Amino acid sequence: MVQLLSPYLGETLAQFVLAFLSAFLLIGFMLITAIFSVWLERKVSGRIQDRLGPTRVGGKFGWLQTLADGLKLLVKEDFMPGSADPVLFRAGPYIALAGAFLAYLVLPFGNGVVAQNMNIAVFFMLAVMSSEVFGVILGAYGSGSKWALFGGMREAAQVVGYEVPRAISVLVPIIVVGSLNFMVASERQVGFVYNWLIFHDPFTFIAFWVFFTCGTAGCKRAPFDLAEAESELVAGFHTEYSGFRWLIFFMAEYGSMVAISGIAVYYFLGGWHTGLAPWELTTVFGTVPGNIINALVFITKCFLLVFVMMWVRWTLPRLRIDQVMMTCLKYLLPISCFLLLGVSVWELASPPLVNEIFSYAACGLSIIGFLAMIFKAATTPHVLPVQGATPFWRPQAAAKP
Repeated sequence: MVQLLSPYLGETLAQFVLAFLSAFLLIGFMLITAIFSVWLERKVSGRIQDRLGPTRVGGKFGWLQTLADGLKLLVKEDFMPGSADPVLFRAGPYIALAGAFLAYLVLPFGNGVVAQNMNIAVFFMLAVMSSEVFGVILGAYGSGSKWALFGGMREAAQVVGYEVPRAISVLVPIIVVGSLNFMVASERQVGFVYNWLIFHDPFTFIAFWVFFTCGTAGCKRAPFDLAEAESELVAGFHTEYSGFRWLIFFMAEYGSMVAISGIAVYYFLGGWHTGLAPWELTTVFGTVPGNIINALVFITKCFLLVFVMMWVRWTLPRLRIDQVMMTCLKYLLPISCFLLLGVSVWELASPPLVNEIFSYAACGLSIIGFLAMIFKAATTPHVLPVQGATPFWRPQAAAKP
């Protein structure tokens, strides 16, 4: 692209234009995914709780409900407590959003479709996403409220604590691939689904679940959502925020969910590959059509993981702060260290035949288990919580006179 624009704009200006265009597309993608994620969460929670969710704004399924809520927040009063620090209070949400946005700079959406192709892409993503906690702390401290400060300290302890096992668990597939580059990791998994790194060995299989659990906690998602303590009945670090700045905190949260899912997709779930064909799609359909399919596959995989995060949130109860930290330090941290040691020994001592046998067996059993789960869900009759009750969206039978 730079070579195409250089004869007309000059090399320096062409690089600036390309960087601006990439940033514009990425921030647009992040905002769209955040809007869609909010709508999806309301629909998922409604389905789990036996209700409908948004149904009025934007058609039958309430597609524009999130946009309507965003416009409502934009016109709300931008309130700031009198005891708040103006600079820190205003800067907190934007620092949190910047930490989530910068992660997209190195996240590929297809073969060569990436804003900045870095050899240390995973390290860069984990580093910039860790900076989101500074926005949380500054927003909590700058609010001038003790409840916001308590919530911010809880979130900081949780996020910083879970960063350690999260980083160690992602090192497990990195050892197998031998690179921190997402492009290399995805090229390593070309072919059928049993080539995905999650099925490479027992340690990468377990490391995926450890990483996904730590990623869920790092995104401040329930059941690890300790900003809102049950005994306080306030919102935690963003208690004093209203309107647009309150919205920015949640945009950063949903952006981080997609970014964490992107890391899991590239280092465990095959990257942009469908797992149904033995070749790279761009070599068969061409660069543009192939990368369109690759981007759709990658985004679909990411939102499937985001859906699981939402599923977990509306299924499991919130843990106490001591239980959250115990889960991290007493269980996930030792497990991740064991996985790191185990995959190192496996790569040195395991013969290729054992790797192939495990890949086929793990992939086959996972597919059978998934199909069994789908079959059970499809064949299990729906039982209402109260015998004889009728969901509110079904019309009641007309009362007899």
